Amino acid sequence: MSLETAKQHCGLVAIVGAPNAGKSTLVNALVGQKVAIVSPKAQTTRTRLMGLAIQGETQLLLVDTPGIFTPERRLDRAMVAAAWDGAKDADVIALVVDAKGGIGSKVQTIVENLANRPEPKILILNKVDIADKPRLLGHAAKLNESFAFEETFFVSAQTGDGVPEMKAALAARMPEAPWHFPEDQVSDATDRMLAAEVTREQLYLQLHAELPYASAIETEKYSEREDGSVEIHQQILVERDTQRAIVLGKGGTRIKEIGARARAELSRVMGVPVHLYLHVKVKPGWENDRSLYREIGLDWVE
Repeated sequence: MSLETAKQHCGLVAIVGAPNAGKSTLVNALVGQKVAIVSPKAQTTRTRLMGLAIQGETQLLLVDTPGIFTPERRLDRAMVAAAWDGAKDADVIALVVDAKGGIGSKVQTIVENLANRPEPKILILNKVDIADKPRLLGHAAKLNESFAFEETFFVSAQTGDGVPEMKAALAARMPEAPWHFPEDQVSDATDRMLAAEVTREQLYLQLHAELPYASAIETEKYSEREDGSVEIHQQILVERDTQRAIVLGKGGTRIKEIGARARAELSRVMGVPVHLYLHVKVKPGWENDRSLYREIGLDWVE
């Protein structure tokens, strides 16, 4: 091992928490650019996604996991399984708590489950910019009474407040090891997966509560053209005709807007022109399709 390699550190940080705690926003803040989709809708993250951040000679492998909640359907069970699997053998498990929302039953259940895990654990109280300041220390004290976290951080992933200090503290905990990825790589997501996630983000941002949670993006075709641009064909899967009408909008205006914004975002992220073609397909019970689980990066859970 060369002296240069010997100085390198690399480790895995599992970001866990209840839905809407701000885990994806925090991963993006640590990486320094957008790698995970973000929306006000709970349970936006569905699969394990790794963001890659650099701090000095340390590479942080940040696993953005789905929110942990009480699963009711097969998709829910797969998402929760992905969250706990993403925390397995991590060098640090970081529990992110919405400091504004406080400590509810979901957070308390996660803390109880963490107590049985061997990995080192830290507590991150997020959204301090909009939280009730006098209650912050109370939240931290109560959570540390339930389980003695090794460190507690107060941050705002949205504004960046406290993030540099937390990033440095995470880096200091990583073991000596060669970097797993090239320095300029920011995520382990394939371009095909990224394209589906960006379109799904626009669905959430534009339709809000109009479209039920049960929708998915299936990439039918992903290819590079001779001029360097990328051509992508995607299906938006919904369960009922009424949902299809919502996605299409009057005269197709809604799906055109979804496509335009997703195309612009993908072109920005990929650095090349993107030709995006969307259509909506009614597929009742799509969440029971094994092949679609592979497409969106989830394991099939009975």
